Amino acid sequence: MPKQIFNKEPGKVVIYADIRETSSQLNRILKKRCELRPAQLQVADYLLSERVAVERKTSSDFLQSMIDGRLFKQLADMQENFDNPILIIEGTPWDENRKIHPNAIRGALGSIAVDFSIPIIWTKTPLETAEQLFIIAKREQLEEGRPVALRGKRKMRSPNQEQEFLISGLPNVSTVTAKKLLKHFSSPEKIFAASEADLMKVEGIGEKMARRIRRILSKKYEKSILED
Repeated sequence: MPKQIFNKEPGKVVIYADIRETSSQLNRILKKRCELRPAQLQVADYLLSERVAVERKTSSDFLQSMIDGRLFKQLADMQENFDNPILIIEGTPWDENRKIHPNAIRGALGSIAVDFSIPIIWTKTPLETAEQLFIIAKREQLEEGRPVALRGKRKMRSPNQEQEFLISGLPNVSTVTAKKLLKHFSSPEKIFAASEADLMKVEGIGEKMARRIRRILSKKYEKSILED
C-alpha cells in the first residue's frame, strides 16, 4: 500500500518533488506557494495527490527524451502507477534548434493523447508551470480532500495490459510498439516465434531491432557460476 501523507495544517498544500528537480527555478517558485517536500520518486517528477502524478519536461528535454526513448517509458510507468498522470511541456518544441521533423513531434504528441490517454498541459515559463502544479494540488488536496501518496496505487492489469507489459520487456520495445506487435501477431506466442523478416513487417521495427529481438529470444540462458 502507498504511504499516505495527510496535511497536518488545514489549508496547507503539499507537493512532493523528485530530488533531481530540487534545485530548479520551478521549485524555488513552488516553495513560496506550498510545502515542497523532496523525495526519491521512482515515477514522475511531481506528486500532487494519491492519484495525480506529473512528468514535467522543458521543450528541449521533451525532444531529447523522444530521441533516446525515455519519453514513452516514463509515461507508461506513470500510467501504470497512477489513475491520473499528466505531462507538462514547458516551452515550444518547434522552437528548439534540433533536426527533428515536425511530423515526428506531432506523431509523439498524438501517441501520448491517443495511445496513453495522458493529457498534455503547455506552459511557457517555470512560473506558469509552478502555478499550474499548485492549482491542481490545491484542488486535489483542499477541495477534493485527497491525501498525497509517495507512490501510486498499482492498478490491476487486464489480460491485454499483462501482454503489453510482457512484450515491452523486449529490447527497445516501448508500450506503443508492444501494442503494434500484438495487434499484428495477435498473441505473445506468435511474436516469440516470429522471424526477423516477419517482425520487420510491423511499423516501427527495423532490421536492427528485429535482429536484437530474435537474438534475445533465441540466446541460451547462461547460469552464473555463483548460482546454486
